[in-house]
Order: sequence, then structure tokens, then C-alpha cells
Amino acid sequence: MKHTSHADFALRVLLYLRVAPGRRGSVAAMAESHAVSRHHLVKVVQGLAGAGIVETSRGRGGGVRLVRDPGSITVGEVMRAMESDFAVVECLGPARFCRVAGVCGARSVFSRALDAYFAVLDEASLEDIAANDLGLKGALGLVAGGP
Repeated sequence: MKHTSHADFALRVLLYLRVAPGRRGSVAAMAESHAVSRHHLVKVVQGLAGAGIVETSRGRGGGVRLVRDPGSITVGEVMRAMESDFAVVECLGPARFCRVAGVCGARSVFSRALDAYFAVLDEASLEDIAANDLGLKGALGLVAGGP
């Protein structure tokens, strides 16, 4: 299974905010730090705001900030907020046109695999995946010696 760049960029935004001074940042600064499109990050931030994970504000002193403690934001929550399709096989999706649906055991196998996948993601918090503060700050250019 491969997630979209939308979900990938959402995790990057959250990692940035987790280690940024004051846990706040601008979309432009995050885009520059990750070398990704500012336009795409605007859409990602809107999705995260809609899910109640971040808050945005305009004007001087504005930007994007985490709404909740990083330990309470799970990777699974972020993936569910940013992705709309987890049907790794057609029979898990809304339209089931497979000729062997109902007589094949693959649906239950893939369904259990997807449940196990999300069980792992639900155990991992933003705090867990951002444990290397200094390394992340350096990689994102938030400390001297970064890119």
C-alpha cells in the first residue's frame, strides 16, 4: 500500500511543527524546509486544520500551530484524516465488481491486514516519530548547521 503525497506531506508538516520553536510555523517556511510545493502544503494544512490537528491564523504572528499535544496525535489518525481510499483490493472499496466476491476468501484476509496496519499506526504518536529533536531541527534548518 502506498499513501499519497498529501498524507506524506501532512506528516512532514506535523514533524516540523513538533520541533519548531513555539510549535508554530508558516507554510512558506515549512515548504522551504522540506523542499516541497508551497501550494500543495496549503491544501495539506487545510486538511489538518479541518481534522482539528492544527490551527491556522493570519497576519503578524500568525501561521500554523499544533492544537494538541504531540503525544495525543497518532499516525493512524493523520492517515485517516488525509486519505480517502484504503481499499488495497477492489472488494474492500465501495464498488465491488469482482466476479468472485463472496466466494473468495481474499476480502477477509486483506481486511484483517488493513486492521493490523492501522493498529500499528494507531500505536505510534507524533511524539514517537519525532523523537530525534536535534536531528529533525538540523535537517529542517531550524538550528545552525542545518541545510
